[in-house]
Amino acid sequence: MKVTQENLPHSQVGLEIEVPAAEVKSYYEKSIQDLVRNANIPGFRKGKVPRQIILQRFGADRIKAMAAEDLMQKSMPAAVKQEAIPAIGNYQITSNFDEIVDGFSTEKPLVFKGRVDVMPEVKVGEYTKPAVTAEETKVADTAVADFLLERQKEKATLVPVEGRGAQIDDVAVVDYSAKRLDGEIVEGATAADAEFEMSHGKFIADLVDGMVGMKIDETKEILVRFPADYARQDLADAQINFTVTVKGLKVPELPALDDDFAKEISQEETMEALKIMLLNNFTKEAADKTQASIDAALANSVIEITELDPPESLIEQEVISILETMANQFSQYGMDVSKLFTKESIPKMKENCRPDALKNLKRSLGIAKIAELEKITVETSEVQARAFTIRQQLEGKTDEDRLKAFVENDLINEKVMKFLQERAEVTLVPVGSLTKDDEDLVMASPAPKVIDEDGTIETTATKVAE
Repeated sequence: MKVTQENLPHSQVGLEIEVPAAEVKSYYEKSIQDLVRNANIPGFRKGKVPRQIILQRFGADRIKAMAAEDLMQKSMPAAVKQEAIPAIGNYQITSNFDEIVDGFSTEKPLVFKGRVDVMPEVKVGEYTKPAVTAEETKVADTAVADFLLERQKEKATLVPVEGRGAQIDDVAVVDYSAKRLDGEIVEGATAADAEFEMSHGKFIADLVDGMVGMKIDETKEILVRFPADYARQDLADAQINFTVTVKGLKVPELPALDDDFAKEISQEETMEALKIMLLNNFTKEAADKTQASIDAALANSVIEITELDPPESLIEQEVISILETMANQFSQYGMDVSKLFTKESIPKMKENCRPDALKNLKRSLGIAKIAELEKITVETSEVQARAFTIRQQLEGKTDEDRLKAFVENDLINEKVMKFLQERAEVTLVPVGSLTKDDEDLVMASPAPKVIDEDGTIETTATKVAE
């Protein structure tokens, strides 16, 4: 079989394949024999139909078409293998099939064209001295105290208070009812002896502020404006008159920050040991967040210097990978994936994922290229150790080949990122300093996202902010 190659755009290789006449004749005869064995023709037993009857019944063109299709479908992968072309699983026959059939002859070679996708050529720019900006997470001076205060509040007991008016953070025991400005009673907004935590984070600010100063047995009407995005739509942005009677006031009594409290909320024996443990934990967490920001900035720098022209099949594969990751995350959150990923929404979702897919490919293939250029490799012992750890965490059987490939890729990524950071000029800025574009970095595990009815994908943070 003669094969002529041609490099095409989008990382494809064009092939002109010439199949010898003897093989063409063999496939033609095979097509006739298949029809002889399988054709049901009245008056003849199956498998005993004469050749001439088959030719008359089905016609030469149909037999030629069967032979040509079978021949091309099998010759294409054979040609790829013969020429050792690093195809990535997708090939197309580009010749006009009708023209192939019209010119089909058992006395001459069959020539047709096709193309296959290959891994793209990857070019990386200057990477030995990356200059990146990342956010530095610092431990707040009050982090330990704030944590302990929250635990105190959780363990607090409520004690009655008298002789003063209601204050922020009190728990008020109240009767209340609500009416619209036209006097209509608001359904579901009436209660007796309800415990009301006077905190802006717990209840609508107008109601909390209106109760400040109220004494026990005092009744007051408070005009409340509900937020425009209030969950109950019939109350969103509405003005409601609340009639509130304070029947009692309580304040939380916090437990002492002593060794007994430390034992109750942790495995530490003393409060001093607990404070040291908390500070160490917060310090490590802050360092991990800072490192994650640096890694993301370095990954983004690789994306910016990487050039490639991937085939459509590779982009589609990465898009599907992103959607599968999102589907798994939604499922873990207890969401009905079948209602989000529908026949109508998936095309739009794929379109929206395409930019991220391209960035992912640039990042992963760019890192692989740097590893190749710098001869960064991993030892078998490293792979085995990491694979053993992962295997212990997984339930059931594992695909060892896939596990090995995953671990090798993961270790290479870690080593390249370390290589880049050792040579990088890293500028650390306070958390929140970077713009959204700076923060829009492609990571291995995308954050949970929200899918609109039309398939538009937004990050959860963006959706909530709106």
